[in-house]
Amino acid sequence: MNLKAPVVDRNAAEALALQAVTMILEDENLLPRFLALTGCAGDELRARIADADFLGAVLDFVLENDETVQRLADGTRIAPEAVRVARSKLPGMQVEWTP
Repeated sequence: MNLKAPVVDRNAAEALALQAVTMILEDENLLPRFLALTGCAGDELRARIADADFLGAVLDFVLENDETVQRLADGTRIAPEAVRVARSKLPGMQVEWTP
């Protein structure tokens, strides 16, 4: 399997987070958990979709579960480690980590 280059800038990180949102919205198991943890749904989700802090929280959600990380990586053809790299490019990360 040919993997894409890792995420190296904020725009690419935001694009990956948007792909994660799509994956979450399409998954009947992930979506309720995501909505419960974030407390947002419907109009609020639409309003925050362009907010870099929110997109960082989306990647935080993905990173909580190795299986979810792998699904996103497989779906976007990136290495699983690239999800953490992408998260480091967005605001709101609690733990200082750089690739």
